[in-house]
This record gives sequence, structure tokens and C-alpha cells, in this order.
Amino acid sequence: MGNAWRRDDGVGLVVARRLRGTLPAGVDVLELEGEPTSLIEAWEGADRVWIVDAVASGSEAGTLHRVDATDVALPAELFRTSTSTHHVGLAETVELARALGRLPERIVVYGIEGARFDVGDELTPAVDVAARQAADALREEVAACTSER
Repeated sequence: MGNAWRRDDGVGLVVARRLRGTLPAGVDVLELEGEPTSLIEAWEGADRVWIVDAVASGSEAGTLHRVDATDVALPAELFRTSTSTHHVGLAETVELARALGRLPERIVVYGIEGARFDVGDELTPAVDVAARQAADALREEVAACTSER
């Protein structure tokens, strides 16, 4: 998820594009640019969900954070909404879905630390490297989960 016109905020969309066509059959890749609450509808019927989004926690640009939010809330310091164009943040969306009983069986969030969120469509170099790392990690994780079935 993200905003393709706010530089590093678009990293989730870049990762999704890198994953498209490389995941096992039956795994859907979605690109969402709107409100995170649209995720609740998008993951309806899915038993496992992985989300990639830009974060601004103060860590070094390109830092890759992985949080299994199946049983715990996303850390507020990691998923702040102050740099986001979303009115409701990802952390709030996950907790809303949990409260409504609409959370998938398993939900994992990859947060990639951004550096620039101004107008533009290119990722900063460190974030681009992290996007490649995230795509590789997701390919492995998704493949391992689908082979367990």
C-alpha cells in the first residue's frame, strides 16, 4: 500500500509490482493507494495476509521492519500517521478489523523506513534496496506458508 506520488511512501506498491507473477498459484497481489480501511474489504476471505507500507519511525532509511500482527498490535512508534496521507493509519485499521472479528487468521506487516515523502515518483536509493530485500523475503515467506498447506 502507499502513495506512488510521494516518493518513499510508494514503496509498498513497488514491492507489490516486484512480486507480481513470482508467487505461488492462488496468491493474489493487490496494490492499494487509498485509505487503509479498504484493506478490511480487500482481505475478506483470505486466511493469510502480508502488507508492505512505508514507515517513519526515525530509524535509518531503508530499515526493514517485520511485525506479525496476528496476536499483537502494530507498534505505534513504527506506524505513525503523521507522515501519512491516510486519515486512518494502518495500525488503527488492523485494530479495527481485530475488534470487528474481520482480521485474517494471520497478518504480517513489513514496514520499510522511508526518507523522503515529498512530491515525486522515485524511491530514495536506500529504500529501493530495502524494497528488493522485502520482495525477496516475502517470496520466501509466502512460498513456505503455501507449502505447509
